[in-house]
Amino acid sequence: MTYDAPLQRALISVSNKVGIVDFARALSNLEIEIISTGGTAKVISEAGIPVTSVDSLTGFPEMLDGRVKTLHPIIHGGLLGVRDNPSHVASMEEFKIKPIDLICIDLYPFEETIAKDGVTREEVIEQIDIGGPAMIRSAAKNYQFVTVVTNPRQYPNVLADLEANNGTTTLELRENLASAAFTRTADYDTTISQWMVKAEGEFPNILNSKSILSQTLRYGENPDQAAAVYRDPVHTGPSVVSADILAGKPLSYNNLMDAAAALELVQDLHEATNLPSAAIIKHANPCGAAVSKHLIDAIDSAWKCDPLAAFGGIVAVSGEVTVDIATTIAKGEKFLEVIVAPRFSEDAISTLSNRWKNIRLLAVGSAKRNTSWYQLKSVEGGILLQENAPISATSSNWEHVAGPTPTESQLNDATIAWISCAHLKSNSISIVDDNALIGGGMG
Repeated sequence: MTYDAPLQRALISVSNKVGIVDFARALSNLEIEIISTGGTAKVISEAGIPVTSVDSLTGFPEMLDGRVKTLHPIIHGGLLGVRDNPSHVASMEEFKIKPIDLICIDLYPFEETIAKDGVTREEVIEQIDIGGPAMIRSAAKNYQFVTVVTNPRQYPNVLADLEANNGTTTLELRENLASAAFTRTADYDTTISQWMVKAEGEFPNILNSKSILSQTLRYGENPDQAAAVYRDPVHTGPSVVSADILAGKPLSYNNLMDAAAALELVQDLHEATNLPSAAIIKHANPCGAAVSKHLIDAIDSAWKCDPLAAFGGIVAVSGEVTVDIATTIAKGEKFLEVIVAPRFSEDAISTLSNRWKNIRLLAVGSAKRNTSWYQLKSVEGGILLQENAPISATSSNWEHVAGPTPTESQLNDATIAWISCAHLKSNSISIVDDNALIGGGMG
């Protein structure tokens, strides 16, 4: 049977207050009672809209620093009660539970919190919402009778539906909103699970992995393959996927693969040596790598490793690309597809864009590595999961077992050789001299 009684009661509790006053006012103008909690109730009340506090409804105050507000039979009974079930109706009357016909609830900003620099584990934990998902799931389960709103983008459609249907919503809309609600809570819990797995650094029995579509690509590894790139919402470090593209046409699948490889190599070099670093990647393998006291010299040394292979390659550097550095890069018979750097000056962007019309300039914000502890590899029928390989590149991790004692310069070269070798594919060899890769082989 279709339930089409006008809405009488709405519970609103949101972290994102954008548009909530107008939404609450529109509901109130339809003679729908507004129930709310804490900060949301304050915002609505200050706008002159009548509001009933949750604690006055339940008879219990908010407690445990706000961890318990709506976890109460008065609230969940009002959401879960089946309106045309005589037994449910009798129970609701016996315990003085009033039906709640609409909820407008988003969730604590967990995703935004984990993306902040320097956030503590305790701060993240406090942004795990409990009452919000519980109410959303209760309302969505009972979508035959309850309208569940979980996103400000839904406000206009809900209000239009109420206006068109004399203060009620259609079953079709309620079902669509319920589907979106379960998608949202599943998405939210997956992000929490993914963060906790990465924080603990252990292999879970069940791997919940969430990625968000960033963009579709022109094609994949080959022109006859469709492709897309997805963003990891838990990753907080530099990434070519989340980089600001300051110039050039959209990146291809192969561009992204090589740009990611270049960024990882330059991060390892910079972390191990604490010197300005440069790396050049072509077809997923290093064809140039160097460190120096000055970034401009590191770039020059990296290019000299194999100028022929570097032609059409991808460069990553550990510091800002200034106009002087850009001018040096642009000199000579070079062609580059992508440059990855923490930052680019405006003059550097102009210089490089004038030199190569379609060059992509990716600003990643930092050269400091903050990678996931594991790598995923898709295979037919499953996924392979492994830890990222520890490079242990600094000489303090090494033991001198034979031959003359190496000089500091030799140890520095060995560090660069070890890192470069780790980034070459399969069985590999690297030759380094004077802080720069001068030869590499793989196979």
